[in-house]
Amino acid sequence: MTARETGGGYRRQPPSPHRHQSRILTPYPSPRDAARRAERQVDACRAGERDCCLALRPLDMPSVAFLGLGAIGRPMAARLAHAPGVTLTVWNRSADKARTFGREHGARVAVTPAEAAAAAEVVITCFPVSADVESLLEGTDGLLAGMKQATTLVDCTSGDPTTSRRIAARLAERGIGFLVAPVSGGTSGAEQGSLTVMVGGEPALLDRVRPALEPFARKIVHCGAVGAGDALKAVNNALLAVHLWSTAEGLAALTKAGVSPAVALDVINASSGRSNASMNLFPDRVLTRAFPRTFRLALLDKDVGIAAGVAREQKVPTPLLQLTADLFRVAHNALGDEVDHVEAVRVVEQWAGREIA
Repeated sequence: MTARETGGGYRRQPPSPHRHQSRILTPYPSPRDAARRAERQVDACRAGERDCCLALRPLDMPSVAFLGLGAIGRPMAARLAHAPGVTLTVWNRSADKARTFGREHGARVAVTPAEAAAAAEVVITCFPVSADVESLLEGTDGLLAGMKQATTLVDCTSGDPTTSRRIAARLAERGIGFLVAPVSGGTSGAEQGSLTVMVGGEPALLDRVRPALEPFARKIVHCGAVGAGDALKAVNNALLAVHLWSTAEGLAALTKAGVSPAVALDVINASSGRSNASMNLFPDRVLTRAFPRTFRLALLDKDVGIAAGVAREQKVPTPLLQLTADLFRVAHNALGDEVDHVEAVRVVEQWAGREIA
């Protein structure tokens, strides 16, 4: 049974390794009702009517829990671990990764999400999909068991707006603040502290938690309500996909026509057709045949699909975006889950019968 976005309803609880009691159906408010409730809580806090006014005070030296030490989460957490004044607790589904991180960076290691959240004013999650975050909420070991009313959950997952709004509604029932904050800039940006963070949610919450984001971010932008950051990140990555695929097609055709791809890129990058794909990804990776795994093709496939879904939800005709989603699903199915996103050009090369080199 599902609930429509425009109304309240019931939702089936997803299975969770942290759930100790079975609960089949739970009522939840519509996203609109949850947003109104959150606004009332913020107004009450500002008026000093509730203890949750603590949740709107800017954090000078935040205590942070970081959950999800994957390819981009690990360097983000490392930046936090070495930031002055930040007290960091980490949790990861693979406990060995968390223990290794703790030894290397001096962070406290939690055994459960609840334990991590109990020690923090700001909880940051960073996982492949929004459903991963949702699955960590419930149960005696889940995030909700540890988070206090003054805690803010910041989800840096490149997620989908619908699930993010559902998470926001669940947290609003408990008076807990929630921001969606997907990041762009890749692993190198995380290592250098130069990520762009696209935030959706209450602006006052962003002001409060900004010190917990600045160690890994060069640009922090408030994009709108919960879900707005998800949508913007998905469209950004969809544009990356369009540029990557179209550049591969153009260069494959030019190569077969006798034009050196290096010469073609030199001209394109001095002309109006240039993009990050032509200026960086093709010279550094495709022409050299070096494909370091900085961002998995599986995740780009997911993001383009989210962008296409946003367009359908808003009833905006996007034939190019829908086609790009189909093409990257084909590439993902052909090449598997573990290859880097730039390796999608191999499918174009196979179809063209010619390597771009």
